[in-house]
Amino acid sequence: MSDGSADVVVIGAGHNSLVGAAYLAAAGLEVVVLEEQPIVGGNTVTEELTLPGFQHDSCSSAHVLIQTNPVIRDDELGLLSTHGLRYVRTDPAVVLPLPDGDAVVMSRDRAETAAELARWDAADGDAYLRLLADWEGGLSAAHGRWNAGRLDPASSGDDARYEALRSRTAHEVIAERFASDRARDLLTWLSFATITDPRRPGTGILPFSITAGRSQFGWATPIGGSGALPAALVASIESHGGRVLVDRPVERVRVEKGRAAGVVTAGGEHWEARRAVLSSAHLTQLAGMLDGIEPPAELRRAAESWRSGLTLFAVHIATEGQLVYDTQKGPLPAVAGGIGSAAGLYAQLDAFARGQTYAVDPWVLIVCSTVVDPDRAPDGHGLAKLLTFAPRNLAGGGSWETERDRYAAQLVERTAELVPGLRPDQLLAVRGEAPVDLERRNRHNVGGSCHGGEFLGASGEVLVGWPSYGLPVPGLYQTGATAHPGGSVSGRAGRNAARAVLIDLGIDPATVMGPGG
Repeated sequence: MSDGSADVVVIGAGHNSLVGAAYLAAAGLEVVVLEEQPIVGGNTVTEELTLPGFQHDSCSSAHVLIQTNPVIRDDELGLLSTHGLRYVRTDPAVVLPLPDGDAVVMSRDRAETAAELARWDAADGDAYLRLLADWEGGLSAAHGRWNAGRLDPASSGDDARYEALRSRTAHEVIAERFASDRARDLLTWLSFATITDPRRPGTGILPFSITAGRSQFGWATPIGGSGALPAALVASIESHGGRVLVDRPVERVRVEKGRAAGVVTAGGEHWEARRAVLSSAHLTQLAGMLDGIEPPAELRRAAESWRSGLTLFAVHIATEGQLVYDTQKGPLPAVAGGIGSAAGLYAQLDAFARGQTYAVDPWVLIVCSTVVDPDRAPDGHGLAKLLTFAPRNLAGGGSWETERDRYAAQLVERTAELVPGLRPDQLLAVRGEAPVDLERRNRHNVGGSCHGGEFLGASGEVLVGWPSYGLPVPGLYQTGATAHPGGSVSGRAGRNAARAVLIDLGIDPATVMGPGG
């Protein structure tokens, strides 16, 4: 007996699964999305976390990576033109305040940023311009192919050059190209935006890709908060007859005659999938959800090879007003700022490996979205978020129940030394969230990893997302942060998975998407 049916049943309503569902619905398939939470969005949601009327982004805040995805770049689903999604591409892109009242200001104007870096070493201004020119000279196009799973490292052109850079470490690339500590600190701070150790092979492309994205789009901020993206995607799905249903946690994937045939929710609802099941369940959990078949070896291997990577710690703050930075040219409001040197980041990474927190010179992202979106806080007040990383399991039997507030206070105090708007008299409310809290918020944040973690490949390489969208159970497909190209708000895993489903169903993807990216 079935409680409902559709051509495609989608498990979860994170932004990637909604992107995939929206393309499939636009292609004429009947789609139903089942979400376990009372609201859609997964890690792309906006909620009152501190005080009434203060609309915080619970996890993601920047939507930079998705700007180059054709879903936004070419508005393939009408999210911008029809469904109300709006972005502000902020300038400055980011400000790194310094102890002497100065700051490193990264502008979207590349000449201005080059002149800024040249204040410390004239060669670094030229190095910054060369970095962006190299990106635009072929690496950017290769990056698009990598995102789409279509890179050909065996070629002799840009793809090979891209793969050679990617195989190196960001630390090596930055040290090779930049001379001053200020420039190296900025590029290292930027390169860590995907929460991956810059000293690890495989990160060598990040100084190019992250820096170019910030230069082009600033801190791309959705008006209304991060939840505006899933809201627009739901509108797109519904405009094509699809349904998005909340409070329906999927517990089992039914496999009949060797094929994914539907799902069963925790409430006992049976949903028939006539043509496919698209899952955003964490790959460590999916094998155990299969009903009617032994978990295939590939899924077991994926689960066994997964690692949480670096786990996050966030501090959500209601502030008296907007954050303003002291710079050489005077006070400057900015959506995005940061603190932390390259040396401090490496010390924090080493402390993380020991199971310890670190607040001496930590890497901290500072976001104040109300600089460009004041309606997200009442009465002219502001929102701030401090984001860093910390181990889920503390050394020496430490507990986050006692350490959470202490570490949050340390981060606020350290940041307030450089950002006056975070001093005690400017704070209305503070809420720290440790890795265990992020895990409780969303069961797909396994171990407190909001970025999907990583997989250890068969030959020892680290994969930031599982490379196959089609899984070893016919009719079952994977998207979300544990699918290539991993976490962050890029929508790539959603678009790529939709393409895989359409091809297998004999539907030309060109009916709803162009060939790019």
